Amino acid sequence: MEATIGSFTAWEMAERLVAAAVLGMALGLDRELRGFAAGMRTHGILALSAAVVVISGLMLHEMVHRQGGEADPLRVVQGLFQAVGFIGAGLVFTRHRDVHNLTSAASLILAVALGIAAGTGQWVLAGLATAIGLVLLTLVRWAERFLPGNDKHDKTV
Repeated sequence: MEATIGSFTAWEMAERLVAAAVLGMALGLDRELRGFAAGMRTHGILALSAAVVVISGLMLHEMVHRQGGEADPLRVVQGLFQAVGFIGAGLVFTRHRDVHNLTSAASLILAVALGIAAGTGQWVLAGLATAIGLVLLTLVRWAERFLPGNDKHDKTV
């Protein structure tokens, strides 16, 4: 007999948490290979954190509902996005009229969204978003080099 916590088994929670971490790390691989501070570990930890908060919110919602109360688990998602917005804003800076770290900030936001999807067990959404995110981070970056007037290929990082 498997232990359950609310409507979740320990296996279901572990599956969701590991999936969130792995999906976040997959996104962070591009940043890691390019030498950015927000790499695999940062993306994995943020996605895992988002999954933990969402699972906890779902469990709290269930507990409050069982006791006859009202709770809105979507507030957890709202709070997560506000928090990651501060992290993303802290990454972005300008130097010599160039804006830096926008892609890293955006990929961290996507890592949190993947953690939310994994935390709620929305596997197709999480998988598709990861695949599309990886295409944007890798293939689109490569294709940008061939756009007229683009000088990104001249920049080292």
